[in-house]
Amino acid sequence: MDSNLASLAAANAAFVGSHFVLSHPLRAGLVRALGEKGFLGLYSLVSFATLGWVAIAFRAVGPGGAMLWNGQADAPWIVASGLTIVALALVLAANKGNPALPGMSAEMAAQARPEGAFAVTRHPMMWGFALWALAHGIVAPNARTGITAGAMAVRALGGARLQDAKKARLMGP
Repeated sequence: MDSNLASLAAANAAFVGSHFVLSHPLRAGLVRALGEKGFLGLYSLVSFATLGWVAIAFRAVGPGGAMLWNGQADAPWIVASGLTIVALALVLAANKGNPALPGMSAEMAAQARPEGAFAVTRHPMMWGFALWALAHGIVAPNARTGITAGAMAVRALGGARLQDAKKARLMGP
């Protein structure tokens, strides 16, 4: 692996890893130490810094590289476009009736009947991001896209799983 791809892999690992670590094992202690707003500020700063590193490293790799298949053919674009439309619908729908939005208590969320996209999946935004990542991998099947899209899919689906585990611990069945 060349140094630019190694940097890209490290940047993506930092982005995904920092989300997982800050969202779950370190969150409670950091909220106690910094307060909720201080924690959110730190989380945002780390997120923007690591995502910026991903963008810089992605550009440094440059376009090209060996493609696993011809991503410029019509079929990959048709499939990816369909996935992107579904992904966009899920991301937009995640903003209506989201039990994680401010003002929704755990009791209210537990009693609410899932509607809209939440009747299909508990994590429509995360599934939207995962489908978006898959679409990118289909039309640009090279190393730099595979690393970044793969990391974003892991972040989305792994994050959804970690959220469910945390809610189960906090709220029970």
